Amino acid sequence: MGKRIVVALGGNALGSTLPEQMAAVKKTAGAIVDLIAAGHDVVVAHGNGPQVGMLQQAMTLLTRSDPERYIHCPLSVCVAMSQGYIGYDLQNALREALLDRGIHKGVSTVLTQVEVDPDDPAFAHPTKPIGAFMTKEEASHLVETREYDVMEDAGRGYRRVVASPMPKAIVEIESIRDMVEAGLVVVACGGGGIPVFRTVGHHLRGAAAVIDKDFASCVLAEQLEADTLIILTAVEKVAVNFGRPDQRWLDELTLEEARRYLAEGQFAPGSMRPKVEAAVRFAGSAPGRTALITLLEKAHDGIAGRTGTRIHQ
Repeated sequence: MGKRIVVALGGNALGSTLPEQMAAVKKTAGAIVDLIAAGHDVVVAHGNGPQVGMLQQAMTLLTRSDPERYIHCPLSVCVAMSQGYIGYDLQNALREALLDRGIHKGVSTVLTQVEVDPDDPAFAHPTKPIGAFMTKEEASHLVETREYDVMEDAGRGYRRVVASPMPKAIVEIESIRDMVEAGLVVVACGGGGIPVFRTVGHHLRGAAAVIDKDFASCVLAEQLEADTLIILTAVEKVAVNFGRPDQRWLDELTLEEARRYLAEGQFAPGSMRPKVEAAVRFAGSAPGRTALITLLEKAHDGIAGRTGTRIHQ
């Protein structure tokens, strides 16, 4: 019997430039269609680190070249832009790969908003660098005129830093669920989702933040009542004592074991740690749920239990 699966694509599945992205998504689509061909319902989430950075850099260059005509583009709008053009490539590659195998399924991208808490402590301590490097004078101007947070980056110049709050809920979850139940393949929560918070009435306001795509994928999988969350990364399995002589690859982790390794600091922040944390949260959210961390090309074998690291209760 097929499962409902949310697949969280890492940056290596999308490339860093437009030409790289167009090539990468063909390989990515093939691996995802392997899961669909096996009878699973699949929802695809993805990162946007290089892409949203390029958009921010383009806005910086526009400001430098024509400051009088420049219209400020909020970060939330840049995330929406990146969702659109990454989704455009992904859905076309998926459609083509499905038809090549004689599978007639609709594919659609949902521009997805993700609610965050405006009182999340992350907003008081922004740490995520985005966009182009700036001179000290340019950075000071943005601090004064737009109240940006900036930091000096290893002698290479100054960069804007923004918060990375935890996701609370997927705003478009009912639409995504309806599409999945109608048999469509859905691309959603691109770049961790467009971060928004509620204001007066029903109004949603974009936040100057980026959401970790693994945590957003976890919330998406929870709210879709998925069976499995697949978090794709650059290694086939999770390891403890990584890079040391006693390094050990892990086939399975119970929640208790995973939490113990997290407490020991076994996984690198900004790399494997958030993936394991998101996997633990999803696997612990309801009985029978499993998270899998593995390579893109090993996702099908991972679902079959032949590789990857499985986190379960």
